Amino acid sequence: MAIIDTTPVDPTAPPKKKAVSYTNLALGAGLNMFEVSTLGQPFEVLKTQLAANRGQSMAAALRSIYSRGGVLGFYQGLIPWAWIEASTKGAVLLFTASECEYRAKAAGASPFLAGIVGGMGGGIAQAYTTMGFCTFMKTVEVTRHKSAGNVSTWAVANDIFKREGIAGINKGVNAVALRQCTNWASRFGLSRYAQESIIKYRYGSDPDAHKRATVMDRALASIIGGGLSCWNQPIEVIRVEMQSQVKSEGRPTKMTISTAAKWIYQNNGMTGFYRGVVPRIGLGIWQTLVMVTAGDYFRAKYKTG
Repeated sequence: MAIIDTTPVDPTAPPKKKAVSYTNLALGAGLNMFEVSTLGQPFEVLKTQLAANRGQSMAAALRSIYSRGGVLGFYQGLIPWAWIEASTKGAVLLFTASECEYRAKAAGASPFLAGIVGGMGGGIAQAYTTMGFCTFMKTVEVTRHKSAGNVSTWAVANDIFKREGIAGINKGVNAVALRQCTNWASRFGLSRYAQESIIKYRYGSDPDAHKRATVMDRALASIIGGGLSCWNQPIEVIRVEMQSQVKSEGRPTKMTISTAAKWIYQNNGMTGFYRGVVPRIGLGIWQTLVMVTAGDYFRAKYKTG
């Protein structure tokens, strides 16, 4: 029986020449499906609720979500939108980020810089290929008001499409791209930097330091990277406002990034840009643990680079 090498990926190791690995497409899809179906969607629903309803307290937001179906309310939008999004964006993210990170290291970049390059490439690719429409539909699901006839999300999407076309159901995609670019650049880059710092602190100049690093060392690095990556919460609040179905008097009908930002500031001040940051920190940590730490482990196990 062949022995499979399960040694985690060493981000400082010089990259070996390899063929493009399409296995990362399936791996990314599987990991992201796991992420969103466990803790991911509840964090997503809570942060969206707070970002769209910026006057609500955390307790009020939790009660509002629970009123929409009990515990299942926290999984609102999971099927089909979050599953469609997760299976596609996870595949695009891990594949693109792995290739970009490999190319950056081959060009002599440090693990920190290569992580940033990989995260930026993966984040932008997933936003413009699959995420714009799915993110919009998830936000519609969470922020729309249920009518007496219980109009479906499909009906809402169809109405928007008739009025605004493709641009309408991809509303906020540029904000999504900006968020994902900065999100994953921070998550990969900061996680790599934290990992190097932790290993250096614990094992010093030991040439086998990376082999001695434990799963907890790598998990802690992802927790740090995921938590700190939420510095861009204002972009997320702007994205939610652009896609939100919550109606307010005086709210601009057609929103760009700049008009959404002005509307948020006029109504909620600077603090409005940070509504939902607490659940988003939880989401960022969980996503980074799954896509970076677990992603590194499985890429090493299946030798996908």
